Amino acid sequence: MRICLLVPSAYGMRGDIRSVVNLAGGLAERHDVEILSVRRHREKPFFPVEPGVSLSWVVDAQPGVRHLFPRGQMRTEVALWRRLRTLRADVLISTRPGLSVQAARHAPRDIVRIAREWGRPPVPGPIRKFYPRLDTVVTATDASREEWGRLLEGGPEVRLIPDALPTEPWPRSRMDNRIVAAGGRWVPAKAYDRLVRAFATVADKRPDWRLRLYGAGPEDKRLRALVQDLNLHNHVYFMGTTSDLGGEFAKASIVAVASRAEVFGMTVIEAMASGVPVIGFDSPRGPGEFVTDGDSGVLVPEGDGEIEAYASALLALIDDERRRQMLAAGALRAAAAYEVSSVTEQWEKLIAATSRRL
Repeated sequence: MRICLLVPSAYGMRGDIRSVVNLAGGLAERHDVEILSVRRHREKPFFPVEPGVSLSWVVDAQPGVRHLFPRGQMRTEVALWRRLRTLRADVLISTRPGLSVQAARHAPRDIVRIAREWGRPPVPGPIRKFYPRLDTVVTATDASREEWGRLLEGGPEVRLIPDALPTEPWPRSRMDNRIVAAGGRWVPAKAYDRLVRAFATVADKRPDWRLRLYGAGPEDKRLRALVQDLNLHNHVYFMGTTSDLGGEFAKASIVAVASRAEVFGMTVIEAMASGVPVIGFDSPRGPGEFVTDGDSGVLVPEGDGEIEAYASALLALIDDERRRQMLAAGALRAAAAYEVSSVTEQWEKLIAATSRRL
């Protein structure tokens, strides 16, 4: 079976890209799989793509590449429209609402067309108009499934299939390093400033523990300035970006998440698969969609005194090695639901069932 996964860019470091790359690798074991990137802005993808997966793009946006038409949104939309009209595949999985609308409008109707959704439904007009042409909508969490189900009531079926971990062997933490790790894009929604402020209390009381921050983004300068202001330069380390975040998490004994919304959740899933307990805020659409408080991690209430509460929760976990080991075991059990073989099987069953309906 020929399966095409349509993404805005396969070359970035977002959680949804990681999820698509992982799924493609799992499906490629039994199918002809292509990742179709609308834009290509660098020579190689940030996340390694399995050798059995082909990678192509619609518009090459690398510096120095000359084009027949001027750059711009219109050129990209026309190029995508042409590519979709001539797409040769049995299944098309689009991974953003804007791309799913284009797939509904322009992809051949004899192709199984599936929208893969992570976040909340955006402006509903185009979705209500064009999504009924799609065959299925698949979400990664229960909360998203309920929201999309309400929006598309009477339209295509909305199913739940979680994200997949990578196909390669997964490293396991020995839980013997005095390291708290955090990783992802440094953007306001990830609220790394809350984590840094909380860790100031930890560093004061447990100075032998360190916080490692992996990633990059527009919050870089602000976070570095905050570390300097709080005199944490010997306690908080900026580790840069890595395509092997799971391997880095396996060096830690706690993974900290401070985000206000953990839409993609790959950071949390990778931490649990590394056998590391996760501590995060109990916010709507936050890590609580993946972590069970007291079983695979710790959830801290948001609101007044949240920084102090988060610091206290970190210290309690640091001081209780037995509890950390118990939560680590729970994290490994929870991560089993995201193994690529299990997730791939769910996708194959969905595709087969959808194909029979057409």
